[in-house]
Amino acid sequence: MLIRIPRDWEISESQATPEHVYLNRRQLLRAAGFLGVERLVAASAGPYPAKRNSEFTLDRPVTEEWAATGFNNFYEFDPADKRAVKDKVGSFVVTPWKIEVTGLVNKPRTLDLDGLLRTMPFEERLYRHRCVEAWSMAVPWTGFPFSELIKAVEPRPEAKYVRFVTVNRPKEMPGMVGAPWYPWPYFEALRMDEAMNALTMMVTGLYGKPLPKQNGAPVRIVTPWKYGYKSIKAIVRIEFVSKQPATFWNKLQPAEYGFYSNINPGKPHPRWSQAFEKVIPKMERRPTLLSNGYEKYVAGLYNGKEF
Repeated sequence: MLIRIPRDWEISESQATPEHVYLNRRQLLRAAGFLGVERLVAASAGPYPAKRNSEFTLDRPVTEEWAATGFNNFYEFDPADKRAVKDKVGSFVVTPWKIEVTGLVNKPRTLDLDGLLRTMPFEERLYRHRCVEAWSMAVPWTGFPFSELIKAVEPRPEAKYVRFVTVNRPKEMPGMVGAPWYPWPYFEALRMDEAMNALTMMVTGLYGKPLPKQNGAPVRIVTPWKYGYKSIKAIVRIEFVSKQPATFWNKLQPAEYGFYSNINPGKPHPRWSQAFEKVIPKMERRPTLLSNGYEKYVAGLYNGKEF
């Protein structure tokens, strides 16, 4: 008869933790906030890469990643040099991240970004992106329809607008210190039907990876039929309100930047034409499309005065 000698790393069955005890211990740790390896893996992997939604196609090539992540309007880091932003975001802390949702909703809450990454229906969409300064790009965003979050917090009937606020951290965002005349933190808003529109995304990723800091990490809004400054970055507060709120650029220069800021080649900026755009990085000249080419999704929202 053969006698099996246990290896140094083996223990007897009587020494093993019973399954029900192990599971109960995990539940206690989870309740206490210690999610262990499962949470670390989920947070690091996230929903990337997400499945691409084939409904959203492009009339041009996707912009090269190095170009889209190296040419950025993010005044909180540098209000003058778009190519310098990527070099000034190193101290910006994007984890952990909380978003307060408040105002005229039945279920106000503070959202944890890790929770959104685990629970929302993420997908990748190819969108054209048009800046009011007449440059453009085409990129693969990863995110989810913002309408999903709206439905989860149950807005009240009197909620007609959604207001967004960017994080306020001048010690980590040198552009805020260098430009103290701006009314920081950045703030934007959408009408409720715009916020619920199928195009409006809450974005956390780009090129199949987590969103780079210079592109608005860790979470931003994307509204591709509007000029880029409407797509607010690094969001920490979402508020549902009854009256049209002020927005950053409209408050500063109302003659140049309207509340709606819908892309319209026939409506020039007071200081330049919007009839054409320059596609980065080579700055090829292209005719600007009404609503950036997304007219079929948004035409029903407006009566013509909002352009």
